[in-house]
Amino acid sequence: MPGDVLYTFVFFAWLIGASFFVVGLHQMNSPATARNGNKLSALGMTIAVGATLVWLALRPGGLSVEAWAIIIAGFLIGGGIGLYLARAVKMTAMPQLVSLFNAVGGGAAALVAVEDFFHVANTPEYSISTSVFVVLGVVIGCITFSGSIVAAAKLQGMISGAPIIKPWTRPLTLGVAAVAGIGTLILVLGAAGVLGIDSSIANLILIVIFGAAIIFGVTLVLPIGGADMPVVISLLNSFTGTAAAMSGFVINNPVLIIAGALVGAAGAILTKLMADAMNRSIANIMVGGFGGGDAAAGGAGAAAGGGTVREVNVDDAAIMLAYAQKVIVVPGYGLAVAQAQHAVRELAEVLEARGVEVSYAIHPVAGRMPGHMNVLLAEANVPYPQLKEMEEINPEFERADVALVVGANDVTNPAARTNPASPIYGMPILDVDKAKNIIVIKRSMGRGYAGIDNELYTDLKTGMYFADAKAGLEGLTGAVKGL
Repeated sequence: MPGDVLYTFVFFAWLIGASFFVVGLHQMNSPATARNGNKLSALGMTIAVGATLVWLALRPGGLSVEAWAIIIAGFLIGGGIGLYLARAVKMTAMPQLVSLFNAVGGGAAALVAVEDFFHVANTPEYSISTSVFVVLGVVIGCITFSGSIVAAAKLQGMISGAPIIKPWTRPLTLGVAAVAGIGTLILVLGAAGVLGIDSSIANLILIVIFGAAIIFGVTLVLPIGGADMPVVISLLNSFTGTAAAMSGFVINNPVLIIAGALVGAAGAILTKLMADAMNRSIANIMVGGFGGGDAAAGGAGAAAGGGTVREVNVDDAAIMLAYAQKVIVVPGYGLAVAQAQHAVRELAEVLEARGVEVSYAIHPVAGRMPGHMNVLLAEANVPYPQLKEMEEINPEFERADVALVVGANDVTNPAARTNPASPIYGMPILDVDKAKNIIVIKRSMGRGYAGIDNELYTDLKTGMYFADAKAGLEGLTGAVKGL
């Protein structure tokens, strides 16, 4: 098969794969179509990779046996690890896993750019555009790699969730940024012929840029608190796509450019939406956020401002739920940690059998990651129409007889509307306090990621049911069945 005909075939296969990415990404807008969107995107990637393998096998010159051995080994090792993680990692650890995937993607993009640069430096193919795309791929990819590892470690508890700020942190960040910037300028001027640098010097400069970007990623994420990690992960996901697109420009691969641009744009949009949901600017978050993980506080009788809370037992809570006409469930991270999604669905089914209308209020950052709570509840076969976003569900709280809060904290705190001195003031929240009755299932009066007390707990309409989310929901289900 002539080389130009083969390339035409491969090019069109890449475009088909890229079109599947676009449609698949669109289908991920809704929980009802997200699974099919994921499958379609996977099919698009299979087509793109398959076409690339055909091109490598049949193009003039082909590949050596050693090269094929490396490719096959990579498929087996990477595919095996991916399959294991997909089956073994719990849903509560998905944010950490996504962050690690970001690291792998960013690191791979950076290595592709470095490898190509080593081959084209001081050749006719070396140009200003090549040097720019290489450096952008290396810098963005390395920042994503190291920053994502730090973010995953924070979420996993391997590093403190509190902002880690040392006297040397800011100067080091600025220093390595300056090193990367100066190195980039030298490479671009060298490509333009303004500076005479040979390939060995250019390669050394690129390695220095590589190391500086790795350090920058670490010092960039360390000062950010655990409360802001979901936004950071989303931003780094955008960086992963951008780095992949830069690598696509470097090796002239259109499918990599298209896929990277899609991921980069989608990640950027998601980052903006999440920052808006927390009423924070992206710049403010990256400078260093509030929140250092859960802070333990008081017991059942104490709350902010000297207020008191009203504790209810399982029977009291069950009676309120069983004889309600409309119940809104507000799931949060506590539900995810306890793996209580199946328990909450079972309770909802028992209530629905009694004629109670049940729906779920989903805050944009519920469960620590965008879409995390939707996935958890979908896994438990909760009907998609019952999952309602914040803008849709907030007007319904005033008509709700009971709002059942399961492990959600900051996203239900009325201080976001009423207390200008609160660090979450202005953050859009779920209007739980407008329900006629409120039941909160929590293990203790511990604070959320913002590190502040929740004024909802001292509301006269609120009853605190102290229990693990899963055990509490199972207890309520049994009590409602016994009425």
